Amino acid sequence: MITREQGKTLEDARGDVFRGLEVVEHACGIASLLMGETTQTVARNMDTYSFREPLGVCAGISPFNFPAMIPLWMFPIATACGNTYILKPSEKDPGASVYICQLAQEAGLPDGVLNVVHGGKDTVDYILDAPEIKAISFVGSNHVGTYIHQRGSHNGKRVQSNMAAKNHGVVMPDADRETVVSALTGAAFGAAGQRCMALSTAVFVGESKNWIPDIVEKARNLRVN
Repeated sequence: MITREQGKTLEDARGDVFRGLEVVEHACGIASLLMGETTQTVARNMDTYSFREPLGVCAGISPFNFPAMIPLWMFPIATACGNTYILKPSEKDPGASVYICQLAQEAGLPDGVLNVVHGGKDTVDYILDAPEIKAISFVGSNHVGTYIHQRGSHNGKRVQSNMAAKNHGVVMPDADRETVVSALTGAAFGAAGQRCMALSTAVFVGESKNWIPDIVEKARNLRVN
């Protein structure tokens, strides 16, 4: 489904799912992390207690490039912490999110706990303005993420905005040449560079700069489409 709708390779699509499932597994064991803390006798006749409570309604706005992984980073943690969730997948490839939510319902998640809404900016603005929604998580571009953070924060929401991420690499002269060339080429051009793990900058130290022509040649031989 992901390969057909989004266009990434089957190998990347499998990784998209399995990296998301790692977070689902973590959410299944989250109960011990939700315990409060108690400290007795911090002062005369004084004890302290802390409690972790759900916020209520949370929302996630996910990008097109990881249609399974990013939603699976969002709603499993939120719902395991006692919140209900509204997921707004990318309008370019919403199929994976819809299917994942169907699976969650089949697994026993009650009706109304996990909800999917579709659309573009109007839908996002509704999420940002709705007083019932207490927290928003976003993954995507810098321009959109800045807008979501500003408008959501202005409306008193907790906003987590992960945007415009790219990796950087430093190549030392004692590294294995073949490994470096393969790794940098895959990181820079995999998924056409449209992912947060894409390598946009590499710093070559000392004699390692002589490997740049090898990377150029490997890039030329990549199979496109």
